[in-house]
Amino acid sequence: MNFNLTLIMQAVAFTAFIWFCARFIWPPLMRAIETRQKQIADGLAAGEQGRKELAQAEKRDAEMLAEAKARSAEIVAIGEKFKAETIEQAKIDAKTEADRIMAAAKAEIEQEVARAKEQLRDAVADLAVAGAAKILKKDVNVATHAELLAQLKREL
Repeated sequence: MNFNLTLIMQAVAFTAFIWFCARFIWPPLMRAIETRQKQIADGLAAGEQGRKELAQAEKRDAEMLAEAKARSAEIVAIGEKFKAETIEQAKIDAKTEADRIMAAAKAEIEQEVARAKEQLRDAVADLAVAGAAKILKKDVNVATHAELLAQLKREL
């Protein structure tokens, strides 16, 4: 065997192998690699977009939470104000009712005092007539001395 012929044949076979690989194997392999690179690039872009959307969503969540806290603080303040107004109105109503009850009680007391004074005057007048009758030892007629008894009542 000739060493040169073997070397040439190996070179021809290697060249045919390279041509065959470059012609039939390399293009589908490069398409698969490019497709895979494109998928990886799209995945990375989608991941980056997802991170941006997550950051935006977290920002919106923080804004909504701050708004909700502010709104709840406002509602609590309104509730506290309403409570204070209600308590104050209840105090005013209670004071008004107490004053009304006190005025009615005073008027009733005054009426009772007037009635008691009137009854006392009548009793004193009767006692005076009875005392005068005993002193004079005769019966004093109430009808004839009505004017005198009325004057006595007024003085008492």
